[in-house]
Order: sequence, then structure tokens, then C-alpha cells
Amino acid sequence: MKRSGTKQECESASQLISERIAELGDWRGETLGWIRALVKEADPDILEEWKWMGTPVWSHAGIVCTGETYKKVVKMTFARGASLKDPSRLFNSSLDGNVRRAIDIHEGEEIDAPALKALIRAAVALNVSGKKAGPPKRGGR
Repeated sequence: MKRSGTKQECESASQLISERIAELGDWRGETLGWIRALVKEADPDILEEWKWMGTPVWSHAGIVCTGETYKKVVKMTFARGASLKDPSRLFNSSLDGNVRRAIDIHEGEEIDAPALKALIRAAVALNVSGKKAGPPKRGGR
């Protein structure tokens, strides 16, 4: 699979993500920074991108997840989340779609870091496998 982004584009995206974290200057910036660190720990080969007029995106053989910030929530959207097993039940948003799943993180909320890293690794493995995203799994999230 073609790896998108030149080294310069990747460095620029990483810089833009760092600037976004700093400019938020509140719990949302801290949370986005925490997400970023976890993503990099889970997959040191992850590619950072900046898409859609200001959305941090982490990719490995395709989009793994995004990190969007809103007034009351930081949203981590997994591009193929409906095809992932979520035994820790981290997904709590976008549950009705056929492809994506998201985790909404509110101020003061704690997320199980080992479970999130496992979910990130599973998303990378799915991308690397080249399997097409299937319909959502029935009987649970």
C-alpha cells in the first residue's frame, strides 16, 4: 500500500498538531496530547497527518483514527471502528454507523490506557491486513 505524505508533509503535520495542543491551552489540549502520546506508544510507525482544515489524523496503511476537539468533548474517531472488537467498551459515540466508531472524552473523564492502546493496535492490524471493513458486529458494542 502506498504510504501517503512526504517527510516534509509529516513533519509539518506533526508541528501543526503540536501547535493545536498548545493553542487549546486547557483540558482539551491535555487530552489531545495524551491521545497523541498513546497512539505513538501503541504504534511507533504511525504517520501523523493534518486533514480536513485542521483535524489531527493518525495513519498506518490507512487512517487509524482522528483527534477532534470540540467545546465540551475530545472525540477520537476510528475510521474502521465498526469492524473492531471492543471488549472494554470504550466506544461510546457513532455507534449506529456501518464503518466508524468514536470515543467521546469529557473533561475529567479517565480512559483505560491499556485498553485504548489495544484498540489502536487492532485498528492498525486491520489496516495492514488489507481486509475490507465489514458490517457492525451484532450483540454488543
